[in-house]
Amino acid sequence: MTGNVIVIGGGTAGVEAAGQLARSGIGVTVIEKESTIGGHVRNWHHLFPDRRSSSEVIDYLRKQLKHDNITLVTGELISGFDKKGGSFRLKSSSGKEFHGDAVLIASGFDLFRSERKEEYGYGIYDNVITSADLESMFRDKSILLRNGREPEKIGFVHCVGSRDEKSGNLYCSKLCCITAVKQAIGLKELIPGSKVFCFYMDMRMGGALYEEMYREAQEKYGISFIRGKVSEVSENIEGKLVTKVEDTLAGRPLRIEMDLLVLMAGMEMSKDGEAIDISGKLNRGVNRFFAPADYHFGSNISNIKGVFYAGACTAPMNITETISHARGAVSDVLNYLTNKH
Repeated sequence: MTGNVIVIGGGTAGVEAAGQLARSGIGVTVIEKESTIGGHVRNWHHLFPDRRSSSEVIDYLRKQLKHDNITLVTGELISGFDKKGGSFRLKSSSGKEFHGDAVLIASGFDLFRSERKEEYGYGIYDNVITSADLESMFRDKSILLRNGREPEKIGFVHCVGSRDEKSGNLYCSKLCCITAVKQAIGLKELIPGSKVFCFYMDMRMGGALYEEMYREAQEKYGISFIRGKVSEVSENIEGKLVTKVEDTLAGRPLRIEMDLLVLMAGMEMSKDGEAIDISGKLNRGVNRFFAPADYHFGSNISNIKGVFYAGACTAPMNITETISHARGAVSDVLNYLTNKH
């Protein structure tokens, strides 16, 4: 089989698809806006549910790219495309052009910008951080407050920017609950004497070994889970974070002083994906992610013949789901190229 496929995005989905296509005899050009591959995985320390090192995934992805049929282009952001006949022309923000017989979009997601939720104080109070910030601390194996001390009481706020009409995101980001559980366990291991609280709306643990990890967090590590939405965070004169929350199970309001508050930022359609579709030709769902042709039978297929999707550009996904989705996209791309020629 012959042909050339342009893959937009050098994260997990894009690289996995590129490797599979290359081994099928297809020429692949992978275009990544950053200077290196890996996407969001590069910023994570350990992964759920087995807490393996993210470096193992990065190593796997690098091996996928070691094929003569793959050309990796970094530092280029695709800013639009058009189709003429059976070929595609893609333009980058630097003015370069790329040509291919098919396009696979793997532009991923963006984390919700937590400063949009002013009531939580991110960007206002030093000791309010995001789940991504905490991962960086895990890499350094040091969890310190602005005064240089270790926190004694730590809170996790679930659903920041997800299931939130005010933020315009009614959907569930799917991975925040398990991420909070994983990070809460990590904190207890680093600071055994700390008290850790998770404030949640509903615990959505729909994945292999997720529920088991949630149970372990309670039984082995003594992490407290409080069903209730945080309404307001303020800082007192001692630098403590005064957290107001409604405990919906007990039916009473709570006011707890925290040393550190971690916001579990949800997932949104990436700005890169919006840049690709600057002309608005691709269908978008109510969640603003790219809408596949059919959620059951065509989750990798777009509304434009020859354009395909892989990974979290269509919906929130974990790494396992992303890899499976990318492999499904490869099957659809190969089928398209076979029938085209």
